[in-house]
Amino acid sequence: GTATLCTCRLWCIQVFALPSLRCAPMPSTMAARLALDIHDEDLTFEEEIQHHPLSVKSWVRYIDHKQESDKRSRWHVYERAVKQLPRSYKIWHRYLLERTKALENCSPTDALREEVNECFERALVYLGKMPRIWIEYLQFMVPQCQITRTRRAFDACLRTLPVTQHLRIWPLYLEFVQSHDIPETGVRVFRRYLMIEPDAAELYIDYLRRIGRLDEAAVMMAKCVNRDRFVSKTGKTRHQMWIDLCNLIAKNPDQIHSIKVEAIIRSGLRRFTDMVGTLWNALADYHIRRGNFEKARDVYEEAISTVQTVRDFSQVFEAFAEFEQKCIETQMEATTEDEDESSPDAIELELRMARFENLMERRPLLLSSVLLRQNPNNVEEWHKRAKLYENNLEEMISTFAEAVQTVDPREATGKPHTLWTAFARIYEKSGALDEARAVFEKGLKSPFRTVDELATLWCEFAEMEVRARQYKRATTLMRRATTVPSVAKAKEMNNAQARVHKSLKIWTLFADLEESIGTFESTKAVYNAMLDLKVATPRVVLNFATFLEEKHFFEEAFTAYERGVALFRWPAVFEIWNAYLVKFVKRYGGTKVERARELFEQAVRGCTPKFARQLYLLFASFEEEHGLARHAMGVYERATSAVPPNERFQMWKLYIARAASVFGVTHTRQLYAKAIEELPDNEARQMCSQFADLERKLGEIDRARAIYSHGSQFADPRTQASYWRTWEEFEVRHGNEDTYREMCRIKRSVAAAFNTSVNIAANMVAAAQDQVAAAAAAAAATDMATLEAQTTAAKEAHQTQFVKAGGESAADGANTDEIDIDDDDDDD
Repeated sequence: GTATLCTCRLWCIQVFALPSLRCAPMPSTMAARLALDIHDEDLTFEEEIQHHPLSVKSWVRYIDHKQESDKRSRWHVYERAVKQLPRSYKIWHRYLLERTKALENCSPTDALREEVNECFERALVYLGKMPRIWIEYLQFMVPQCQITRTRRAFDACLRTLPVTQHLRIWPLYLEFVQSHDIPETGVRVFRRYLMIEPDAAELYIDYLRRIGRLDEAAVMMAKCVNRDRFVSKTGKTRHQMWIDLCNLIAKNPDQIHSIKVEAIIRSGLRRFTDMVGTLWNALADYHIRRGNFEKARDVYEEAISTVQTVRDFSQVFEAFAEFEQKCIETQMEATTEDEDESSPDAIELELRMARFENLMERRPLLLSSVLLRQNPNNVEEWHKRAKLYENNLEEMISTFAEAVQTVDPREATGKPHTLWTAFARIYEKSGALDEARAVFEKGLKSPFRTVDELATLWCEFAEMEVRARQYKRATTLMRRATTVPSVAKAKEMNNAQARVHKSLKIWTLFADLEESIGTFESTKAVYNAMLDLKVATPRVVLNFATFLEEKHFFEEAFTAYERGVALFRWPAVFEIWNAYLVKFVKRYGGTKVERARELFEQAVRGCTPKFARQLYLLFASFEEEHGLARHAMGVYERATSAVPPNERFQMWKLYIARAASVFGVTHTRQLYAKAIEELPDNEARQMCSQFADLERKLGEIDRARAIYSHGSQFADPRTQASYWRTWEEFEVRHGNEDTYREMCRIKRSVAAAFNTSVNIAANMVAAAQDQVAAAAAAAAATDMATLEAQTTAAKEAHQTQFVKAGGESAADGANTDEIDIDDDDDDD
């Protein structure tokens, strides 16, 4: 029964599954098994595909079942499957993948590869829109070295697939043409690729450079750099692409024919100003490689005369010098040693050496030209350039002429008037004064930025006339410069020319000229004009007054002083007042006391504390010599409050010394008392020491002791030990045991008072900190804060009490050591 069933199944498979066998005679069971290689375990799958011939899953299960079988048997099942399902991507892909893997270790020329190629072609008949099948087919074709067939396959692929899928094919195609020596095909393929991917031009350029088609590569590079929207896929900037293009066309002049090399490089010079030196060198290198040496020299000369930066100039000049050196070396190699000096080669060698030496000599001038092209208004650089022509007068004159025409005084860097001055001095040194005057006259019309520059040029013009002993011309120039222009003329002038008549520099030189070569009246008129225009300085006023005094016009000199003090304010007027008062007192002495007092009072009325000491001393000295001693003492007393605080102690000492010399020593007691009252503690302590020493010398021991006691409140025993040592020596010499004991008690009290002051300050800081902490602490700390406040208040009350020198109670707050000086001065 089993044999009969198997025979029936095989007959059904033959009839229905294989159409080619339908008309054949029914084979035997063994023959069918051999023909189809069907085993007993395959019958189940055969029945399934018999019932479901269009089921992909059924065929896949059958194929998976045959994995352990022979590959030929498995491939036969694949063939049956794709015949039933010719558009099944899954079955075709597995079939083709298995067939290609089977040939991994085979030779590229193996005959089996052709079978696989036919399989791919049969698959693509039905699956031509599947890019994965095409990619695998093309990847399988490339190693077979069938260039034409592979190229046609790529073309067929591109024709079959939609454009949206082409980007998956082109990388394979480009890799294929680059891996074989087929330049014409590669060029055509790249051109087709650039139609859909224009931004891949750099890949095409690299390929062209590899195959030696530099002309087309240069054309493509030029198109790329000229496209405004071109973006390099390799990250190159437009600048880098320009440099690559220039290097390419410069180093390969014989292969570049389709573009104008010089025009491209010159356009780069205009666009990329930061690489001017490199581009000029590239252009010159292009002509050198073509053998156009004279044209290369012209390019170098044009470059060094147009570059704007020192860096570019250095690059071009070094390349130019290296080119000339190589030319000399080449010519020296071509010239034999025994050749005559008149031979053409020798003459050419001399010419090239002379050309090289001339280039080296011109380097400073060329560099100066570069700096001036950067900033034509650089005055200092024009001076340096003129200095290079020290031995060539004509070139120096032409340089300064170019400088004054080029430099705009309103935008100049430096002092533009120095150019006109140096220009005129060249003519002056050569004796051509008329030309020098013409230069100055032209310079005076320049629109200078500041009045000082124009005034300096006027002064230089006048000083040149003085050096030439043309004094009248010099004074005439100064009158021209100081003439006030009319309103209409001032509108036509620039700001500096309209205000130059008020320049102090011009007026000072004018006054010096008039004092030296002019008359008294002309000099006086110049000084008066300066005062009227308010261009004078305190020094000018002093010079004017000195000039009048030398001519014995003393009242006019005092009038000049009066105009000066009316013109200026403190502190500028101090020098004028000082000279005025000294000269007035010296001139009139005690003959005009009231007038002198009025002058002194006017001087000290608005005087600042800084200059009060000198004026008050001068005032007091005048009163002592020509006035009343009482008035002098009054001046001293006013001075003690007018001087700065740091000078008051010395002023009080001087006041007391002068009062002692005039009225006697006893008259100084009230001055000492007032000084002690007004001076700060440190200086009051010193004044107490001097006062007590004075009383000791007068024999007033009790008064001296009282003064020491009064001054002790200013002397901390820890820092002012010298004061207490002096008092102690005084008590040892003039006192007794009680007075010494009283001095010791006062010392302890004062020390305690100063200690209390320090403690109070510390406690105040601590109390402030405690108040801040108490605000954030709990309410329980309120009692403690109140206690601290009470303690602090008690200490402050204790500090305010003055420690008495005697043994009485200090409850009443009185000081028993207070000195009543007025009681002893009744007789004075």
